[in-house]
Amino acid sequence: MDIDTLRNGDFAQLAAAVTAWKAVVTNLESLDKDAREDMKAKADKAKWTGVNAQVSREFITKTAHEFTDAHTEAKTIYDILHDTHGELVSYKQQLDQALERGRAKNLTVTRIPGGFTVTMMVHPDRAAAGYDVPDHSTQDAEQLRDDVKVILDRATESDSTAAAVLRAIVDQAQTGFSGAKYGDRDSAVEAMRKADEAAKLIKEKGDTMSPEEFQKLNGLLASYKDDPLFQERFATEVGPKKMLEFWADLSSPDSTKDLTRTQFDSLGDFQKNLGYVLGGATQSDSPAMRKWEDDMLAAAGQRYKTGHMGEIYGYQLMSSLMRTGDYDDQFLARYGDNLVAEEKKMKHPEHFWNNQAMTNFDGKEFGRDPMTGFMMALTNSPDASTAFFNSKDPQDNAEWVLKGRGGHGYFDDSPLDKGPNEGLDATGKALFAAVSGVSDPETKGVFPEHSPEQREVFKNSLGLLASTGNDFPSEMRDSMAYAIGNHGDWAHEVMSDPVGHQKEAGELMEVSKQISRNREDYQILTEGMHQTLVTDILTEKDHPEDSLDRAGRSVGFLEEARYQARNDEKDGDLTDASWKKAWKYHIVGGVLNAAGGPWGDTLQRGVDVITSAQLEDEQGRINKAATDDHTKTYQNRSGELRGLADLWYKENTAWAEDPRHEGYSKNHGVYSQIEGAANDGNKKAEGVSGDQ
Repeated sequence: MDIDTLRNGDFAQLAAAVTAWKAVVTNLESLDKDAREDMKAKADKAKWTGVNAQVSREFITKTAHEFTDAHTEAKTIYDILHDTHGELVSYKQQLDQALERGRAKNLTVTRIPGGFTVTMMVHPDRAAAGYDVPDHSTQDAEQLRDDVKVILDRATESDSTAAAVLRAIVDQAQTGFSGAKYGDRDSAVEAMRKADEAAKLIKEKGDTMSPEEFQKLNGLLASYKDDPLFQERFATEVGPKKMLEFWADLSSPDSTKDLTRTQFDSLGDFQKNLGYVLGGATQSDSPAMRKWEDDMLAAAGQRYKTGHMGEIYGYQLMSSLMRTGDYDDQFLARYGDNLVAEEKKMKHPEHFWNNQAMTNFDGKEFGRDPMTGFMMALTNSPDASTAFFNSKDPQDNAEWVLKGRGGHGYFDDSPLDKGPNEGLDATGKALFAAVSGVSDPETKGVFPEHSPEQREVFKNSLGLLASTGNDFPSEMRDSMAYAIGNHGDWAHEVMSDPVGHQKEAGELMEVSKQISRNREDYQILTEGMHQTLVTDILTEKDHPEDSLDRAGRSVGFLEEARYQARNDEKDGDLTDASWKKAWKYHIVGGVLNAAGGPWGDTLQRGVDVITSAQLEDEQGRINKAATDDHTKTYQNRSGELRGLADLWYKENTAWAEDPRHEGYSKNHGVYSQIEGAANDGNKKAEGVSGDQ
């Protein structure tokens, strides 16, 4: 900013802009409140069904979120403009005061190309007769020059940083609003400066930085891992290729650098922080970040040197950094499609990934299998996971990852640990996120209703996994148990249908059988289904007798799955020792939105009663050392069936006692009805089971 601009500056237009933005903030605050407390609140409570439940509710939720982002962004813009206006007005006043002090000593400041100069106002030789020209020293002129320079530098900084920050905030979202929140301009500017500092350490020092510099870098990433301006600035300043080269150098197992050796215990935290920052950066829609994503996709397919241990793929490096953070859905979709395509081209991906590299410092696995880190990223982004598992172009992603990546891809990435295969475990968790819209199956509260896309993933994955038979991955049992419980309405319909759903029932039976090989996973499955059975009883008012029949049939179906799991001699006894352990009440996660609302407390109490009764049955089996034949298996479910029948009778007493409805008496009829239905469910399940 030159001196004339500040000296003659009229900031009235900027003041008007500040006032206008204040009004915008006030108006958007009101709209935001209305959208959240009125429009979205009503949509959440509405009992919509079918397409309306999916399309309308999703549209309203997204619209409400846009109002919130708009209000946040407007408030940030107002705060920055308000700060900048106040500072520029202050700098103008400071300049006027400095110039006045100069005039008192016969000094003035004149603009020249590229700057300004300090000169005398009136030369003593040309002063009017009788006019006493004020004296000044060389130091006075130098002081005025320095004062003006400091003021102009600060004004320039205020003006230029405000412009840079405002552009960066607006660029965060290509359409709509970014939701970037900063209380003042200085905090936004500081975030960008710190990003430059962090990027400079990687670009200029890399793995040769000192331990102190590394700790500084890690501290910056930890402090600003949720800051959108820092995230984007840092990512774009470092660049994809430099980032992967740095991670390859840092994680080289034969590194002799002080950094890897002395900071080994901190690398796990550093990896997490770096993942959070890069994930957040991909949420930006700025042109620079879109180019970064394109370049990263290209860089992931290249190879990078790791000391003297050979080369490593960019997919292995990037996937290790994707274990934490919320990566953009579109970026994940493209990355996942590319990764699967690369593996299919390899045909035996484990031969390429199974090298001596170690790119992961957060967990027991080495990080050589890039699919593990990618699946963890999908788990953190359920919508992206749904899209990935549904994608069949350019290849069928679900078939590839759920059927062993061509039967070759899941290798042991943690040879020092005897636990489950981390790649399969991560795939199971990503699959649950895809079918439920929720990352953690133990999340308490209300789960969202399913979209058609989530249902499609669930049905497709059920068929794929059923076709694996006894090769079903044990690491996926718990995730599929949660998934079936999450889609309990569909599973209950299939289990309890006396005549239809033969194909689906066969697939559901096979997967339920595989889940039942482990007692804890069988318990997750049955408790999840208890939520659905109780919900059905609470909500079926047109034909109450049907909900009792359906409950019995589904219990019988699950019992048959359990019997077949423990008595399958095709490949020997595939059940594990968990069946001999004592049973404990394992509280499953949230309930579906459709089962929440007015039924929430009643539903939970009902589930508690039914599950507690089932646990007593199960503990009795262990205590009596019951053998697993059909008679013993079905006799020992009496507590569970009684609990369901008692709940049903409590909810439908008037209907049951109506003389027109025979056979539903409290102390005998309801028990006979549900027992008969359970036996029918056993027979149906036995009929649809078979070699898959």
